[in-house]
Amino acid sequence: MAKPIKVAVTGAGGQIGYALIFRIASGAVFGPDQPVELQLLEITPALPALGGTMMELEDCAFPLLAGVRATDKAEEAFAGADWVVLVGGLPRKDGMSRADLIRANGPIFTGQGQAINDAAGPNVRVLVVANPCNTNCLIARSHAPKVADDRWFAMTRLDQNRAVGLLAKKAGVGASQVTRMVIWGNHSDTQYPDYKNALIGGKPAPDVIADPTWLAETFIPTVAKRGSAVIKARGASSAASAANAAIDTIHSLHFPTAVGDCHSAAVVSHGDYGIPKGLIYSVPLVTQSASKWSVAPGFAVDATAREKLDASVAELVAERDAVKDLLGSGV
Repeated sequence: MAKPIKVAVTGAGGQIGYALIFRIASGAVFGPDQPVELQLLEITPALPALGGTMMELEDCAFPLLAGVRATDKAEEAFAGADWVVLVGGLPRKDGMSRADLIRANGPIFTGQGQAINDAAGPNVRVLVVANPCNTNCLIARSHAPKVADDRWFAMTRLDQNRAVGLLAKKAGVGASQVTRMVIWGNHSDTQYPDYKNALIGGKPAPDVIADPTWLAETFIPTVAKRGSAVIKARGASSAASAANAAIDTIHSLHFPTAVGDCHSAAVVSHGDYGIPKGLIYSVPLVTQSASKWSVAPGFAVDATAREKLDASVAELVAERDAVKDLLGSGV
């Protein structure tokens, strides 16, 4: 059997972590022939509860789970890791602005970036789930100069999945019929769910859904504000769907992308599509192999789309400027 892939998960005892780690152990990410080892990080007071989760993992008797351990020390959790999934972070509280949340989470991702730099495996890849994920990713990356730019990702797949679900429902088709659905920009209200380049059953989405008012005035804000709607409805933020999106992100970065399709994640910009270099910005990606991906070419960006892309740029620049004092030398 293949050598186990070591996956470190922070905030493993939380709702997203709980929904995530069992699916990693089951083979949902890397396939039915690839064993995994789980290295779980939690704050000290949460370790006893995480111990119960570890009992459940044992009780599942997953054939692919080659090992699991829990710790409250980041260096131990990240030791030799092939993937680090940064789920843990401070949640937004009532009255807390986005800027407040960024400042509150900054020190967490400073320390975790340093621990990744010092302890993770030589080819580690990092997915940031905790919000604001783009800027948290920027902070962590800035403190891990040993880890190459192309191994950092902030999660916008949940937005992509939300968009796919809405388009499929509106068109009366299964979600598998929706392809090339891209999220541009920040995981925030300024994101741009690009329905204009999406396909439904191989046809342009605007041709299948001949309702431009719904697409521009209902679809886009519904996707962008779906997280808030979930919180209002269930009294808590997205958990199972966020975990599912993390699974989808890693799976899509591990296996080759189907011809003609793409997937979304925020990555370090190198100037593609006019995005300023260095920002962690969501773009369409194509995966060639478990160690190689590229920005998908050929996506049309009209004047309306450019305005939306630029709005997300402006927000990310403002977030970056707000945490300049937290950024390390690796930016």
